[in-house]
Amino acid sequence: MTPAPTNNSEPPGSAGSGTAPRAPARPGPRTPEPSQRGVRSAKTPRPSARIAAVAGLPSGDARLVRLATPSLGGIVRAVLILAACAIGLYLVWRVRGVIRLVAISLFLALALFPLVDAITARTRLPRALVILITYLVLIAGVAVVGYVVVPSLIREVEQLSKNAPRYAADLRHNSTFRHYDNRYHITTKLVRDAQRLPQLLGHLVGPLKDVTVQAASFIGELITVLAISFLLILHGREYVNLGLALTGPREKRCRRLIKNINKAVADYVLGNIVISVLATLATWIVLTILGVPYALSLGLLVGFFDLIPLVGATLGAIFVGVATVTVDFPTATLVWVGFIIVWQRFEDYVIQPMGYGKALRVNPIVTIVSVLAGASLLGILGALLAIPIAAAIQIVLRDWWANRGHTTPAPTQ
Repeated sequence: MTPAPTNNSEPPGSAGSGTAPRAPARPGPRTPEPSQRGVRSAKTPRPSARIAAVAGLPSGDARLVRLATPSLGGIVRAVLILAACAIGLYLVWRVRGVIRLVAISLFLALALFPLVDAITARTRLPRALVILITYLVLIAGVAVVGYVVVPSLIREVEQLSKNAPRYAADLRHNSTFRHYDNRYHITTKLVRDAQRLPQLLGHLVGPLKDVTVQAASFIGELITVLAISFLLILHGREYVNLGLALTGPREKRCRRLIKNINKAVADYVLGNIVISVLATLATWIVLTILGVPYALSLGLLVGFFDLIPLVGATLGAIFVGVATVTVDFPTATLVWVGFIIVWQRFEDYVIQPMGYGKALRVNPIVTIVSVLAGASLLGILGALLAIPIAAAIQIVLRDWWANRGHTTPAPTQ
């Protein structure tokens, strides 16, 4: 019988074997189990695949981006661009006066454009003649207002200064006011300041040389504005068509944008003039009923101040309130204060929406900021121009936002 083989064999290299011992093998890369194969490729993409996904390229077309040292030509080009921008800003700063006059002329042209179109269509007169007639009417209106308002204001100030002691005595008939007057001497200070008003007006006139220089400068700027506005109204459509021809496929959109801006500016100017005329008439009627002297002049003053946004109506109401003190205090003053409160609410909620229309809906915060910025740059004129400029910018931004996803695709090669 053959004996069964025994299972006492030792591994090679052991002590019982006749071969030399081997060095221990180094651990190699672990082969994943069949159940774990493909886990990384399914959940964690390779870096090249991630780069391709971010760049929008196919998975096999990934390119690595390396930062290289800029070339000398690139540095020179960047320096030249910065220098050109600096020179451009410097030139704009030096000609800021001309830019201001051009902006005022453009605003005046946009405001008068619909009026000139309407008169030309109805009368069949030459367009240049209609523009000149419009200019003459505007200049005559400003001259009449100045001729009526300024002398009456001077007479009102002189009368207030002359009758100041009597007004102070009337105020002391009130027991409450007399109590505070005995303590703080209010009427004495008021009478002293009122009697100094004519002297203050004389000092405000200033030296004749300064007044002459300022008047000449103002007349020169006025002629420049009227001349530029005349050309813009006369040939405005030709200039616009020439500029729109350079816009290519966006001509229709740009033309619609220009029409909306023109309508917004024209509605603002026309509505503001209508509101000022109504404020003048209402003030004149109320002051005539109260028996306040120079009611028409004070009404024109209120209408002028009402042109200024935000604070104009309040300033005009304060001037008229001082005039009512000289008539019947406190009855006339209280009636005037009540009227101006009701009128401003009526103007804000009824007249302005009807006069300005839907094209001039500027956010209140934007209105306040724009008026403050315009007043700081150009004074009263800047405050007048602030709201239509803000409305034009708002129209441009709304058009851009509405068409931001409809850009014209670049031609493919």
